[in-house]
Amino acid sequence: MVDVHGTVEAGYEPVRDAFAANFARRGERGAAVAAYRHGRKVVDLWAGDRDGDAAAVGTEAPWEEGTAQLVRSATKGVAAVVPLLLHQRGQLDLDAPVGTYWPEYKAAGKERTLVRHLLSHRAGVPVLDTPLTPAEAVDGVSGPAAVAAQAPAWTPGTDHGYHAQTYSWLLSELVLRVTGRTIGAFVAEEIAGPLGLDLWIGLPEEEAARGRAGRLAEITPPPAPEGAGLRVRPKRAVAEAYDDPASLTRRAFAAISPHADENAPEFRAAQLPGSNGIATARSLARLYAALIGPVDGHPRLFAPATLTLARTEESAGPDRTLIASSRFGLGYMLHGPTAPLLAPGSFGHPGRGGALAFADPESGLSFGYITNGMQKNVTADPRAQALVRALRTTV
Repeated sequence: MVDVHGTVEAGYEPVRDAFAANFARRGERGAAVAAYRHGRKVVDLWAGDRDGDAAAVGTEAPWEEGTAQLVRSATKGVAAVVPLLLHQRGQLDLDAPVGTYWPEYKAAGKERTLVRHLLSHRAGVPVLDTPLTPAEAVDGVSGPAAVAAQAPAWTPGTDHGYHAQTYSWLLSELVLRVTGRTIGAFVAEEIAGPLGLDLWIGLPEEEAARGRAGRLAEITPPPAPEGAGLRVRPKRAVAEAYDDPASLTRRAFAAISPHADENAPEFRAAQLPGSNGIATARSLARLYAALIGPVDGHPRLFAPATLTLARTEESAGPDRTLIASSRFGLGYMLHGPTAPLLAPGSFGHPGRGGALAFADPESGLSFGYITNGMQKNVTADPRAQALVRALRTTV
């Protein structure tokens, strides 16, 4: 048994019960979950150890109220706020060629790639012919240069496939070219700062020194119930794609090779808006709450038309990278069998191995879940899904 800390409002007790059950039944080591409804915090819980590998590295310490974690691809949903806000302000045309803002990107048959193709995983560059080293991946120069030179795997705009790693360099360079600021600076100055969020794309040195972020660890989950995970296509097809070094799937997730040490200070300080955001669950839920409505006197971030863009389907069907079917709006995964969220109108993003954040405008709910125990899944973590099912009972 684990001591669960924090609060839930009356009526949200099922979320607390599901959170405790994750530790008892689903291999959780340390985690936090939060939810807002109509701009008011209704769930704020944390438990377990701060570091997923505490027993191995001798850093035993409890998860505290302000503990943050690296959230992998849940960062993509945070980062997508930036281009959508730029569009809302008239600074970025979603239907303009990427080369309008980033001339070098026109190379190798990509001159007709539109900005919206980057956000909906239709750009055709989920892989790099020559993977980047971990040092190159975080230097801010090599990644953008590599995707600019890369020939697309399909004609941009004609199909979709999850851009697991390359999304980082596509989005960061686009924002830099449009604003003259890094995407991490934009998030800090215009989103996290005003909303009081413990959320960073590029962990500042002073926050790292305070020990705000726990360590991640890969863990083996208990046996999953029959049929869990990616259900749209046979599990064998998915497994074979990940095992085949020549597959688009394997190459997309290996665009950085060898795999970067996600606990390393230099990785956490870098700005990879597709994979290395660091946040508390509370801040993820609060951010998504602010996308759909006012929060503590702060006006909503997304105008109605922008909210429609975020959750209107741009890509759907068999995903060339994930093998299973996926659904994307502009920058966000949409509710579906591969990535279940709260309801059909929900939008958000999971992180490979556990994290999840989303908003559901119809119910006014937003949700954030983070963990330090990375299980082998891409979009439908059983711990996150247990929490979502519990939250669904409160609607």
